[in-house]
Amino acid sequence: MAAPLPTLGTASVDGTMEVAASLAGLAREGDLVVLCGDLGAGKTAFTQGFGRAMGVKTPVTSPTFTLANRYEGASLTLNHLDVYRLNHIDEVRDLGLHELVDSRSVTLVEWGDAIAGALPGGYLEVRIRLGTGPDDRLLDFRIVGSEWSDREAGLLALTAGGDGC
Repeated sequence: MAAPLPTLGTASVDGTMEVAASLAGLAREGDLVVLCGDLGAGKTAFTQGFGRAMGVKTPVTSPTFTLANRYEGASLTLNHLDVYRLNHIDEVRDLGLHELVDSRSVTLVEWGDAIAGALPGGYLEVRIRLGTGPDDRLLDFRIVGSEWSDREAGLLALTAGGDGC
């Protein structure tokens, strides 16, 4: 990555979902997005906005207990994983993450920073932090590996936006 991506602030859940929808416009088949942040930071809301932009019609819910949910979008499938409850790196292999990322889909992994060493290839990390107000969020983007590097200009344009935090 040539330059660090600026932090993007949002002031509402809808604002966070809009950022995710914009990011979905940059996503391609086989992409992996790692979502990081504390409990209640907005990882699932982010995924809901991302899914809506992909054309997912069914409700996107947290896969905390199922570990993985699949949603059919207009042209790609959205894989939504939550690895919070995984205790061992071997459990990541059991999820079949490598196969999901290789298929005709985009994969978002909540708590993915905990399994970074087991992730296949490069990814985009989205770290969501709580802001000062109850609905304020700060989003930090980081490209890991080469898979997203050709979209750096699009990410810079995305981070220039926001709904004010």
